[in-house]
Amino acid sequence: MDPAGPDPAGQQGPGHRRGKRHSENLPGYLFLSPWLIGLLAITAVPMLLSLYLSFTDYDVLTPLSEANWVGWDNYRQMFTSDPTYWHAVQVTLTFALVAVPLKLAAALGVALLLNRAMRGIGVFRGLFYLPSLLGGSVALAIVWVSMFNRDGAFNSFLGLFGIEGAPWVNDPKWALETLMLLAIWQFGAPMVIFLAGLKQVPTELYEAASVDGAGRWRQFRNVTLPMLSPVIFFNLVLETINGFQGFTSAFVLSNGTGGPVDSTLMYTLNLYIKGFVELDMGYASAMAWVFLLAIGLITVVLFRTGRFWVHYSDAEEH
Repeated sequence: MDPAGPDPAGQQGPGHRRGKRHSENLPGYLFLSPWLIGLLAITAVPMLLSLYLSFTDYDVLTPLSEANWVGWDNYRQMFTSDPTYWHAVQVTLTFALVAVPLKLAAALGVALLLNRAMRGIGVFRGLFYLPSLLGGSVALAIVWVSMFNRDGAFNSFLGLFGIEGAPWVNDPKWALETLMLLAIWQFGAPMVIFLAGLKQVPTELYEAASVDGAGRWRQFRNVTLPMLSPVIFFNLVLETINGFQGFTSAFVLSNGTGGPVDSTLMYTLNLYIKGFVELDMGYASAMAWVFLLAIGLITVVLFRTGRFWVHYSDAEEH
């Protein structure tokens, strides 16, 4: 037999097997190609370009080839000589630290109320979820501003009880709070996720707790919260990221200025002003990369601390 001859039937060489595997994967790559092209053209390339621009002095009106390399100057200016930057950080942290926990608490509370079998419960679930369908729409923000104006519906409601209202959206003391209230009101998405998690809690655990004499509060604390902790963690991560990325409502309320008196100057709104109003795109790019790193760090901290309070019922004990 010729040692260089073809392999026996059914026994192909490694090169043939690799070629066959690549040919089988080709349809998958073809179906993925729109996403891969979009990833490169819309995400990866712009990100790399913004990283380069963050080290330059550049505005959007001049050719990219004329960008002036300034090294770390944008980052030094950001951290040492730009009080507006730190004010925007403070406003954003305040918004996220207040609005996100209250939104999750509202979502969990309503989910507990809707987690029961009764006639018309689906209608109530849909109504509570409806505000989240609107998302960060401009129309919703405009309606919200009109409701909390001096002559808005909220002050008219307070007038029924003899309470004098305030120009909520035009008062620096209350403008940010109106944005928080709008964010909290849109609790539908985490509510639906909480409902799904509550459906997975075994009823046997509640029955056992009831036999042991546990009331509703103890059942909630010792059964519901531990069993729901992975869902709470999931919602916490998503809503924290969304809270730091708030832009549309702040833009509409302040007409793109962050007012009144910079009370609604969110980080992303400040970034927009620097890049597209003041045309300092190099500085705005540096702000964007610091923002990306900050959100990444916060996410890492949440995952690191989550191991101490997130419990998985099917986790193996070691």
